[in-house]
Amino acid sequence: MEADQETRPGADAQRRLQLYAYLQPREHHRTYLAIMRLFTSTLLADLSAGEVSSALAAAERDGSIDVGESHVDVVIPRLRQLVEWGNLVHGRRETIASSIAEFLQGSMRYQVGKLAVRVQRDVDELLRVPEGAREVSRELLPAIERGLGELGEALATAIARSDRDPGSLPARRAREQLAERVTTLFLQHAELAATVRDFYAYLGQVLTRHHLAPEEISGFRNLLVEYIQLVVEDVLRHTPTIAAALAGLAPHRARLLALLRPAEQLGAAVERTRGRGEADWQELADWFADRPGNPSQVTALRDATTRAIGALLATVRRATTGGGLLPSRRAELVRLAGWFDRATPDEAHALYAGAFGLHSARNLLPAPEHDGDDEHTPWADGPAVDVSVSVRGRGDRGARGRTSRIMDDPITEQGLLAAARAADERREAAAAELAAAAAHADGIDSAVLSAPALRALCELLTLAMAQREGAADPGSATDQVRGLTLRLIPAQGRTTNIRSESGTLTLRDTAVDIARVQTARAVRDAR
Repeated sequence: MEADQETRPGADAQRRLQLYAYLQPREHHRTYLAIMRLFTSTLLADLSAGEVSSALAAAERDGSIDVGESHVDVVIPRLRQLVEWGNLVHGRRETIASSIAEFLQGSMRYQVGKLAVRVQRDVDELLRVPEGAREVSRELLPAIERGLGELGEALATAIARSDRDPGSLPARRAREQLAERVTTLFLQHAELAATVRDFYAYLGQVLTRHHLAPEEISGFRNLLVEYIQLVVEDVLRHTPTIAAALAGLAPHRARLLALLRPAEQLGAAVERTRGRGEADWQELADWFADRPGNPSQVTALRDATTRAIGALLATVRRATTGGGLLPSRRAELVRLAGWFDRATPDEAHALYAGAFGLHSARNLLPAPEHDGDDEHTPWADGPAVDVSVSVRGRGDRGARGRTSRIMDDPITEQGLLAAARAADERREAAAAELAAAAAHADGIDSAVLSAPALRALCELLTLAMAQREGAADPGSATDQVRGLTLRLIPAQGRTTNIRSESGTLTLRDTAVDIARVQTARAVRDAR
C-alpha cells in the first residue's frame, strides 16, 4: 500500500503529460489539433463521430487537414486515440439510427476533459503570440496599490458586519465585495507578472545574438535605456507602498481566508480562485518584498536589467572594436548571399572560388585523425569542420587568450580533495559541538561555542528565521548531511544568550532547541 502511495504522484504526472501527446509533430497531428479545437470552441460540447466528421469537412476543403481525414471511418480511430490519451471522455445518450453502423457512430459520443481544455487553450494562445517583445502592463502597478488600500477597507467592513450578524444581508454583501477586491487584485498581479516574464524572456533571447546590424543595436539600446528604465522606475516607485500594505494585511490573513470560504454547494474538492489560499498570498508578498534567503521578484527584475544593459554594452563594444564581425562586414556577407541566391550552379562555383579563394584542389583540410582516403567525396558532401571564432571573425589563426588549463592534474586534485576532507571534518566537529552543547543539562546557554560552531549555528538560524512571518511564529531548519535540526520556539519573556569566543548572540522572546539524529552517513562512517 505504501509503495502504491509513493508511485501515485509520478503516475498522475505521467497521465497529465500524456494530454500533450496529440501536439507532437507526428502523422495526422493537424487532424488531432482540429478535433480538439472543435471540442473546445463551445461549452459542454457533446459530439458523435459523424458530427465531428461533418465539421472537419470544411477544414479539409480549406487544406487545414490532409485529404481524407474528415471521413467518418478515419475520424473514429482518431477520437479513440484522444480518449486513450485522456483528452476526450466517453458520453452516451439515446439516438435514432437506420442501421447498426449508424447506431454505433451516433450512440458513442465524446466530451472534452477539464485539463484538456486548458491544454488546448494554452496551445491556441501560444500560436497567436507574435515573436516580438510583449509590452509590460505598467499601469497595473498603481491599480494594485489602490486595490490593496480598498481591500483593507473592505476587510474591516466585512469583519465588523460578520461579527455583528453573519447571516444578514449587509454581511453577505460585504463578503461579496471583499471577494471581488481579492479576485481583481490577483488577476491584476497575474497579468503584470506574466508580461514582465515574457518581456524579459524576449530580452534574453535577443541579447544572446552576437552579430547585430547597426539599426538593431540602436533599437535595442533605445529599448533598454528608455523602456526598461520606465518599467523599473514604476516598479520601484510603487513597491514600498504595496509591500507595506501586504505587511499590514499579514496579521489578518486567517480571518480574510475564513471570510472567503468556498460555496458549500461546490463540495470540498473544488479548485479555488487565486487569493483563497495562504500560498497565494505568500506568493504575492514574495513578488514585492524580500525575505531572508528569498529575494523578491522586484530584486530579480533589477538584477536582470543590470545584466541586460551590461550584455548590450558588451555587444556594442564587440561590434565596434573588431572583436567580431563588423557591421560593414555583415552587410558584405548579406550581399554575397544574395548573389549566391540569384546565381546558376556554375556561376555559384565560380563566385565561391572568387570570394573565398578555394579552387579545385585536393589537400585543403588538416591531416585527419585516422588514416583513410576521402578524395572521391566532394567537399560539399564531406564532414563539417569546426572553425574557431578567431578565424570566423578576424581570419586570424594566431592563438589568443591565456593558456588552457591542464585537464589532468593529480597534484591539484589531491590537494582539493584534502581541503574538502578538512572542511568536512571541521563541519562535523562543529555539528558535534552544537549537539553536545544542546544536550547539556543547562542547555546551550551554558556553553561557550567555538567560531566554527557559531558559524554553523548562524547558518541554521538564518534558514529557520526565513520561515517565520513574525516574531510569534516558529521556525526550523535541518542540516540533512549531519542530521542536525534547529527549532525556534516563541517564548514570551525568554532571553537566550549564546556565548562564543568572539561575542554573545542574544535572542529575545525565543527559545532554541537543537537535536541531532544519526544519519545513514554517520552509520557508514562508524562502520
